[in-house]
Formats: sequence, C-alpha cells, structure tokens
Amino acid sequence: MAKKRRKLNKDFEKKIYSSKKNVELVLAKIYDIDDEDIQKEYMTAFNGVVNIYDQLKTDYELIGFNDNSEKLIKAYNDAFNSFESEFEI
Repeated sequence: MAKKRRKLNKDFEKKIYSSKKNVELVLAKIYDIDDEDIQKEYMTAFNGVVNIYDQLKTDYELIGFNDNSEKLIKAYNDAFNSFESEFEI
C-alpha cells in the first residue's frame, strides 16, 4: 500500500519559520546574559516555549498540516506571549 502524502500549507510553513526565528532570537538574547543565575532562570522558563515549538515543527514534518496544527501554533503563541510578558528580554 502506498504511503499517504502529508498535506502541506504554505501559510502555516511561514508561521513555523517565523516561530523558529523568534525562538532563535530569544535564545541568543538569553545566552548573552552574563549572570549565570539569571540566565538559568530565563532558560528554564523558555524551555516550555522551545518544547512546544519542537513539537509543532516535528508534527508538521511528519504528518503535515492537520487538525492538531492550529492547536499547536496557538499553544506556541500563548506560551511565547506568556514568556514575553513575564520576562523582559
């Protein structure tokens, strides 16, 4: 039986790309913090955002655009916005 092709969505790919750039930017800013304790605190708080982004990216790469995709991007955006509101970066 032939393998089912994953469904692609260009607009969603743009959202994933933008999310990747946001994660990279925040991680770079966190790595630039000189105080190790503060850096560790920020990193611990941001790990949740990174984990959701990884799940979002992996889901899209393996399955493609599906019912869960919008939920994952919303979860990522909520987590990212929550981090930004709690931590000044």
